[in-house]
Amino acid sequence: MWTSPEALYAIAGMALVSFAVKAAGLLLANRLPRHGFAAAWLSHIPGAVLAALVAPALVTGSLAEIFAAAATVLVYLASRNLFAAMACGVFCVYLARLALGA
Repeated sequence: MWTSPEALYAIAGMALVSFAVKAAGLLLANRLPRHGFAAAWLSHIPGAVLAALVAPALVTGSLAEIFAAAATVLVYLASRNLFAAMACGVFCVYLARLALGA
């Protein structure tokens, strides 16, 4: 199988850009504030990103997504374990889509 040089250049370029973005994030993380208003503000970003990813699926999704979201909330409230709640949500979407045929 022959791969064109342009494809190899594109793959190498994407790998370099990916590495540069991750390395820059690690290098800049040391400069982030550890205390104060900015640190408190930055601590809320992961939850906001997760909500921004989940909200469109809930608004435009079927009953499977709504059932899975409810199960995820219940598991999180019962266990306070975010990983277990997300795993339950993924599994519930899978099962609900199988059951509902969505």
